[in-house]
Amino acid sequence: MALRILFLTQTYPRWPGDGAGPFIRELARGLVRRGDRVTVLAPRAEGVRPSWIDDGVEVRTFAYAPRKLEVLGYGRSLAADERVRLGAGLAAPLYLRAAASAVARLLAREECDLLHAHWLAPNGLVALWPGLTKRGALVAAGLHGSDVFLAEKALVRPAIRRALNRCQLLTGCSPELVERVLNLGYGDKPYRVIPYGVDVELFCPAAEAGEPTSTADWRQRLDIPGRARLLLGVGRLATKKGFHVLVDILPQLLTEFDDLHAVIAGGGDQMDALRSAVSAWEPRHAARVRFPGPVAHDDLPGLYRSADLFVLPAVHDPQGNVDGLPNVILEALASGLPVVSSAISGIPLAIESGVEGLLVPEQDRNALSDAITELLRSEELRLRMGARARARAVSHLTWDQVAAAYRDAYLEALSLRQRP
Repeated sequence: MALRILFLTQTYPRWPGDGAGPFIRELARGLVRRGDRVTVLAPRAEGVRPSWIDDGVEVRTFAYAPRKLEVLGYGRSLAADERVRLGAGLAAPLYLRAAASAVARLLAREECDLLHAHWLAPNGLVALWPGLTKRGALVAAGLHGSDVFLAEKALVRPAIRRALNRCQLLTGCSPELVERVLNLGYGDKPYRVIPYGVDVELFCPAAEAGEPTSTADWRQRLDIPGRARLLLGVGRLATKKGFHVLVDILPQLLTEFDDLHAVIAGGGDQMDALRSAVSAWEPRHAARVRFPGPVAHDDLPGLYRSADLFVLPAVHDPQGNVDGLPNVILEALASGLPVVSSAISGIPLAIESGVEGLLVPEQDRNALSDAITELLRSEELRLRMGARARARAVSHLTWDQVAAAYRDAYLEALSLRQRP
C-alpha cells in the first residue's frame, strides 16, 4: 500500500549542501524510495524557489508575511535556543494562518493519508484548523527538540493540548521529548520513539571514501599538523550543545597532550562568548583551538575524516531546552569516530557507552575530561570504538531503516483509526 504523505515543516534544505533540516529531507526521500508519495510544505525563504522536485520529493513553499518580516524557521526563531526572538513571536500568528491555508489548499486538491507536522510548536497547532478532520487526513506530530521546550510554555500550553487531542500519532527522536509531551495531555494514542538516520555513503571513514586528500585538505585549511591528534565538535553554537563545558576543560587537556588540537565548527549566538573565553588563555593553548564557523553539509564528511574523536557534551540549558538526538553524533558515528557525549535525551539510542564511545553525566566536567583523556591515550581504543561506531550506523541507523520505522508507525495509526 503506497501512502500519500504531507510534511509540514519550518525548515528544509534550501540549496545543495544547506544544513537546514537535512533530516527532514532524508526521511522524505527514504519514504519515496519505499514507494510512497511525499509533498513537503515549508515557509518561503530568501532565494528559494516556490516549488521544486527534490529526488522524488515535491517541495512547495508558502509566504506568510512581507519578506522582511518572514523570520521564522531555518534556525532563526530562537536566540541561543533559549528564548523566542521578538520578531519571530510577532510573526507566529501570521505563519500559522498561512501554514493552515497552504495545507487546506493542498488537501482540497489532492487526497492525503497523513499530515506529519514536524515541530509540535508551531506546526502541530495547524491541527486546530477546523476543516482538517473533514479532509480525512490523519494528523501526526513530530518532536525534534526546541518545539517541546516551546510547547511547555504557559502561554501556548492550552492550545498545544487542544492540538494534541486532534493528533493520532506522536513521533520523537528522544524518549525524554516524547515523555514530556505525553505529560502535556496527548492521551492513550500511538506514539513512537525513532532515532534519526544518517547517510552512510556520504559520511564514512577515509578508507571507504575514495578521497584520500579530504583529511589532509581540512587539516591544511585549519593549519593543523598532519600527525597531531584532533578533537572535533560540530553543531550550532547554542547553550544546549554544551560547548561551553568542553571549553572549560580544554586548557587542562591541551596541557597534558601537547600535540592536541581542537576544532569547534558551527555558527550561532554563543560564538563570541566561546571565542572570548579561549582568547583569555595562554597563547600556546589558544592557538590550538579553531572556530571555522558554519560548514556546508556536503563539506562536513571531510572534516569528520580529519579528526581522531568527536565530542558533544550536550546539556539541558537553563530554560530546560534539550536536543532530541543531534544529527552530528550520527554523522560522526558513520564516519568511524568514537564519540564522547552526554547520557541524555536520545543520545543513548545511538551510543552504548564503552562500545561506540563514552557517555558521561551532563555538566560533569571531570567525567568529560576523563573520558576524552582515556581515548586520547589509546589509539587502539579509538580505532576499536570507531569501527564499532561505523558498524552501528550501517546496521541500525541508515535512512532506509529509519523511514521503514516511520512507515510502520504511520500504518499502525491509520489501522487504529479505521477500526470500528
